[in-house]
Amino acid sequence: MTEPIDTLLDGRVRLIQPESGYRAAIDPVLLAAFTAAVAGDRVLDVGTGTGAAALCLAARVPGAVIVGLEKRAEAAEFARCNVALNAAGRVTVMDGDLLAPPPDLAPGGFDRVMMNPPYLRAGAASPPPDPWKAAANVEGEAGLADWLRFASAMLKPGGALTLVHRADRLDEILAALHGARFGSLILVPLWPKPGEDARRILLSARKGGRAPARFTAGLVLHDADGSYTAAAQRILRDMLPLAL
Repeated sequence: MTEPIDTLLDGRVRLIQPESGYRAAIDPVLLAAFTAAVAGDRVLDVGTGTGAAALCLAARVPGAVIVGLEKRAEAAEFARCNVALNAAGRVTVMDGDLLAPPPDLAPGGFDRVMMNPPYLRAGAASPPPDPWKAAANVEGEAGLADWLRFASAMLKPGGALTLVHRADRLDEILAALHGARFGSLILVPLWPKPGEDARRILLSARKGGRAPARFTAGLVLHDADGSYTAAAQRILRDMLPLAL
């Protein structure tokens, strides 16, 4: 591939991405920071795209075994190239659709599932002209409830789900989580700047969890001048976990 190489986590992760169309931003980096895996955990990254979240998690947690599932063959090929580029032997990429998972993906086989689903409902907006960007941003045949049911099926009892999504779909997310038998919710609002409404949220839940839900103080991403806050830089650059 001849595309330029981008970097994440202050150069610890190198990423080849398409020059046009979909490109990973900070959401997968924050998702990986919020996924509290430990060495020996098996983690499934659903809709891995170019592998940004999976590779960030691999850099953060030596010893975790990570499987990326990707429906688009072109994206999966980028992810495999990025795995090789980062010499991340603990990360593998599988082609497959969550509505018809590959046979090698065993239900109940993962300690954690992480995901960055499309943010927009099908029909709620005109999809971008680029098909890859459209698939990343707008739901296709699989809606949000399908993503969460799939996560539940892949997790061991008591396993943990982490996801990043739009804050204005929180009511729908909560209903789908309960329908998929998730509980013990932890919600982290991502504030763009001080005093602004949250546009994104990070959320974790346990399969079969029964602890009360908790809404944290969240993370302010940018100072008033648009630069990253010190707290955000510690996560995005210095590879600290997103502590709660």
